[in-house]
Formats: sequence, C-alpha cells, structure tokens
Amino acid sequence: GYGLAMKVVRAEYNFNGTYLTFYFCAERRVDFRALVKDLARTFKARIELHQIGVRDEVKLLGGYGLCGRPHCCATWLAEFRPISIRMAKQQDLPLSPMEISGVCGRLLCCLAYENELYGEIKEEMPGVGSTIQTPKGVGRVVSVNVPQESIVVELEDGLAWTCTLEELDAPPVQAQQATPLQRERRRRP
Repeated sequence: GYGLAMKVVRAEYNFNGTYLTFYFCAERRVDFRALVKDLARTFKARIELHQIGVRDEVKLLGGYGLCGRPHCCATWLAEFRPISIRMAKQQDLPLSPMEISGVCGRLLCCLAYENELYGEIKEEMPGVGSTIQTPKGVGRVVSVNVPQESIVVELEDGLAWTCTLEELDAPPVQAQQATPLQRERRRRP
C-alpha cells in the first residue's frame, strides 16, 4: 500500500471516460502523487483527487438524519452555514453533543433553520422568573414554550396557569418581594 491516511468516499468518471475523480477525506494534507500515477496507469484516464470535509462526505453519500428524513445536505441544502452551540441554547435543546450532532459529527445543520424565529419569539416572551400581570392576577413565569408561544405562570395562590402570549393583557411588572405568607405557601406540597 501507499500508507496514506485518507478515506476514499466516492469516485466518478466523466461522460466520455477520460477523467476519473476521486473524493476523499483526510485530517491532514496528503501527498498522493505516486498514487495518482498508478491510478492513471491502471484506469487509463486522467485522475483528479479532491479532498472534502466531513459534511461534504455526508452530502455525497446521502442517508437519513435523526428526524427520519433524508439528509438536508444531500437533498436540497446548497451551502453549509456556520452552526454554533448558541443556536441550540436559544432553542432550549439539550446541549449533549450526541443529541445535537449529525452523522458527520458536526452540529446539526437544522439548528440554523428556526434559530431566527426562536430569537424573535423569545424577545416577545417574558423571561423565566419574571413577575407579570395576567388576567388571573400577578404571577411568576415558571417556564416558556417557544414553539407553542405559551408560558406557565405560578399565580400568587400557588396554582400554575398555562397561557399564550395573546392571553396576557399586560407587560411584565416589577418583581416584588414575597411576603412570609407567600413563602410559606410555596413550601407546602
């Protein structure tokens, strides 16, 4: 063998068989001059070797993603956009690499698809822990559900109420100190 640290992903002839292109992955630059000479002699064609990244490998090979659909990069995605862990945080997704990484080992491309919308909706929603006025009284936001555009509010009487943004009739009010009676109610099961 040639002892080259590379993985051939795909090979394609051009229409008239005069060119043979090999696509490969490698962590470092590879000196494959001797390999090219031998391949040209064996296949009697002009040889081209193109180094590709791991995302391009998945694009060439195809397959199915975690969602059960064909990989976006293999079907319709024309270019790879930068993806950051901040996108997963904004969408309240688990930060475990196993759950937010694609077959290529990189962060899922689909994290970028709804990121802007999540940001816009979250700007309109009160933050977790903030005190707000609701039609049922003052309460503290316990959780938010961006896809449903709803929030869960713990009211002063200790009950939880789930509502949509449209059901709220006032913007957040200043946080107030809980009275001893309110603190005692929260401790009770």
